[in-house]
Amino acid sequence: MHPSDIIIIGGGVTGTAIARELSRYKLSIVLLEKEAELAFGTSKSNSGIIHPGTQNPVNSLKGRLCVQGNKLTRKIAKELEVDFKQVGELIVIFKEEERIELLKIKKEAEALGVKELRMVDRAWLQKNEPNLNKDALAALYAPTAGIIAPYRWVYALAENAQKNGVNIRLNCQVKKIVKQKDYFEVHSNIETFSSRFVINAAGLYADEIAKMVGVSDIVIRPRKGEEFLLDKKKENLSNHLLFPLPNSKSKGILVIKTSDGNPMIGPTAQETEDKNDLSTSDEGLKKVIESTKKLIPSINQNDIIAYFAGLRPVAGDDFIIRHEEKVPGFINVAGIQSPGLTAAPAIALMVIGLLKKQGLKLPKKLLFHKHHPKNVHLFSFPFSRIPELIKRDPTYGDIVCRCEMVSAKEVRQAIKDGAKTLDGIKFRTRAQAGRCHGGFCTTRIMKILAEELNIPITKISKRGIGSENIKDARA
Repeated sequence: MHPSDIIIIGGGVTGTAIARELSRYKLSIVLLEKEAELAFGTSKSNSGIIHPGTQNPVNSLKGRLCVQGNKLTRKIAKELEVDFKQVGELIVIFKEEERIELLKIKKEAEALGVKELRMVDRAWLQKNEPNLNKDALAALYAPTAGIIAPYRWVYALAENAQKNGVNIRLNCQVKKIVKQKDYFEVHSNIETFSSRFVINAAGLYADEIAKMVGVSDIVIRPRKGEEFLLDKKKENLSNHLLFPLPNSKSKGILVIKTSDGNPMIGPTAQETEDKNDLSTSDEGLKKVIESTKKLIPSINQNDIIAYFAGLRPVAGDDFIIRHEEKVPGFINVAGIQSPGLTAAPAIALMVIGLLKKQGLKLPKKLLFHKHHPKNVHLFSFPFSRIPELIKRDPTYGDIVCRCEMVSAKEVRQAIKDGAKTLDGIKFRTRAQAGRCHGGFCTTRIMKILAEELNIPITKISKRGIGSENIKDARA
């Protein structure tokens, strides 16, 4: 049994943000993630929007943490050299009677502290969003909205936490938690850990982890969102994040700019009982196309290059972030749906506040490594400077993925940073994320993975155990 001060369960954006913030202090911290790599749960399907805080009730926890998180994300993204792009959002209306609701959203957002909001008219929209439906009457403009690559954000947070001493254990699924007098025993599929505090940031499975210590009032009801990725040639389809008026279930079906260039359209919002249901459907596609065409009529189904779905861990109308008084030392961070990506750094600060109230001493380290080296990605690198890169290291000129312009150097660097699977490579570098879906590059990536990890090519998997691409005939 390995004793520690804190165990964090869950390696998505919430868990890694908490880990990074806690790594400022002289503490022994372990993060347990059941998947083969970080960000393979809810975080992998995130749209990457850094929300300004415009669509949350004034008295909501998620609203307050969203506004705070928007500011913190900008600061931390600079420290970790993860590209954050402030593109702004527009909530668009088409009928005069909708203006009242839009003004209500503006008033509530201003009460939360969202800055620089303003109403814009049809003339402004036609000038600044030339592809927008000409019937658009007005919009609420929130300049502070932005976009970030959600997986690279998670990896940067985690790698920085590791640099500051956090122990991250992958393929480590929690099976049982036993509360002793003044510590917890956390039993996993690989070993048993112990700690004074446990932080439950297990996403879709936070309710199941909570039940292990007798907390039964948290129920996660997955809400599936189908999204569709467009060809990068459509990068300038919109200049802002485009929202319709929100409904009671979601912020609506959007036209989403992404940090990688490919626009996305979606998501849907469908209740499901299955925490593994990542299927897409003809109905979902039809709904998304119809809805987004109301915003941008030129959207064409033929421009879609990828279909995928994500599950939001809904546990009611708001986040659940609390210390369990009946189970001293146990903190639940559950129901972190949208705007969870934005709120994550603020959630981390809130959790630290809860730990302080429970008597945890937080002596600061004399040296906290707050910076993370920026990884080179050819797809976002100035073309004029690529020759100097190749001169410095010829493997930058060895293109593995033609669709996304990914070099062998980037693939090998991703493996050094922790990628062990094909999806891990994709999320870090975008190799296999283009129109050919890895038809050209997958076998080459498998060879590089086998070489760098020193394992047989038959052991290379898409996303971990059970998803090996080639079954070894000798097994």
